[in-house]
Amino acid sequence: MARAVLIWTGLALALVLPLSHAATSEYLAWRDPVYIASGFAGVFALSLLLVQPLLALGWLPGLHLIRSRRVHQRVGVVLVAAVVVHVAGLWITSPPDIIDALLLRSPTPFSVWGVAAMWALFAAALLSLLRRRLSPSSWRVGHTSLVSLVVVSGSVHAMLIEGTMNTTSKAVLCGLAIMATLAAVASPWLRARRRAPAKE
Repeated sequence: MARAVLIWTGLALALVLPLSHAATSEYLAWRDPVYIASGFAGVFALSLLLVQPLLALGWLPGLHLIRSRRVHQRVGVVLVAAVVVHVAGLWITSPPDIIDALLLRSPTPFSVWGVAAMWALFAAALLSLLRRRLSPSSWRVGHTSLVSLVVVSGSVHAMLIEGTMNTTSKAVLCGLAIMATLAAVASPWLRARRRAPAKE
């Protein structure tokens, strides 16, 4: 019970602190509502990157593996929707910037990383819809490769932006998301090694 409380408390802090810092940022004073909503959608999407690998492997206390993976699927839909809202809001406030980003000609480096994360996320979602048509190994390699790209690119995208998010809490969130993803990717391989008969 104590371990479960610590895990859930730590996860809640990792998710809430970046959002609370963003909500009290001085940058919001000069922004219109659409831009603010778009920015918060991006922060929310970044937070979900930490939750997804924990759900996929059933590492959150109190959630059975099957139920955890069902929640993982639903959170994936929410994550895609959050990214769509993020990009759509930026499109409404500044279409030329979004066009430049999508055409990879934006002068801001964070745009390239954001676009890479977006397309990798959409590809991962499409792959999820086609899962039953793929072999388990093909699905696993494709999905883990794409989501790893999403997490790394999304984290670099967030870290390069000087905006509403507090630098420290943002760095902690991105670091935790990357570590959780790496652990989730390595977990099946480590389990397979443990199950393999010991070599003489």
